Amino acid sequence: MIGPLRRRLRAWFEQRLPRSDTWTLTQRNIYILPTRAGLTFVLVLLVMLLASINYQLSLGYVLTFLLAGAGFVSMHLTHNTLRGVTLHLKPPASGFAGEPMTLEILLASPTRTQHGLGLSFEDAPDRAHDVFVDVPAGGQVAAHLAFVPPRRGLHGLPTLHVETRYPLGLFRAWTVWRPAAQALAWPRPETPLAPWPASPAAAGDAAPQQRSSSGEFDGVRSYRRGDPLKRIVWKKVAKGGDLVSRDHVSAVQQELWLEWQHAQLPGTEPKLSRLAAWVVAADAAGVPHGLRLPGLELAPGHGAAHRRASLDALAAWS
Repeated sequence: MIGPLRRRLRAWFEQRLPRSDTWTLTQRNIYILPTRAGLTFVLVLLVMLLASINYQLSLGYVLTFLLAGAGFVSMHLTHNTLRGVTLHLKPPASGFAGEPMTLEILLASPTRTQHGLGLSFEDAPDRAHDVFVDVPAGGQVAAHLAFVPPRRGLHGLPTLHVETRYPLGLFRAWTVWRPAAQALAWPRPETPLAPWPASPAAAGDAAPQQRSSSGEFDGVRSYRRGDPLKRIVWKKVAKGGDLVSRDHVSAVQQELWLEWQHAQLPGTEPKLSRLAAWVVAADAAGVPHGLRLPGLELAPGHGAAHRRASLDALAAWS
């Protein structure tokens, strides 16, 4: 009963918070409560006060009020540790579904050094992924948190929790931050890699050679001066043969098209996973490739920008 009620209260509270990628901590969005150690400290002070009253101990009064004053100063320092800090979330980079995505958060303090700030996701069990940083005066520091998107598509970022118990641990000050940015999760590539689809050869050209399941191209040629050592077929050299190299250039005589109907699997997600695996493999091999989905076509290309555009298209396709 307590669990569902707590979740509903937290959801109601979070809905009242504005979404923003920059969050400045002020008195209006910082909350503070005593910790278990703080409650124990208060209980000890009450016992000391009762004993001092009962036995009329002057030194007991002095020690009790001295410790109480230290507690109030600790509460002020704990709250002041968060106040004035500005948090800024950098745009998150895309990644594959089921794999950690790293969020980079910049913390800045314009006037003084802030110690012992812990960052975590609000729904993290037992704050298992806390990151603790000290923010220098007049400078900034970067904190990194990782979350795992469960499936492809556009995801809102989890609510963030920032807290401190500095300096004595008697009080806990915290704030709750809802970032406005979203992260795009690509389809998780299929493993093992399926053979590439056979593209029809242009008129008068020979059919392109296929890529083997081991990730290497079939076909070799005589060694040419300047060929990278990783392309030399060392097994043939060991058998006493001449130096030969894998023919990556002639292995693909034309641009490769990755099409929806080539991924012969039941269901949308398995097809997208296979296409994603082909895109990653084609980019790693330096093979120009295009992408055709129902209602969408990307012209052949290669390089990091084309890889990202292809995976983004697969992630956003519906």
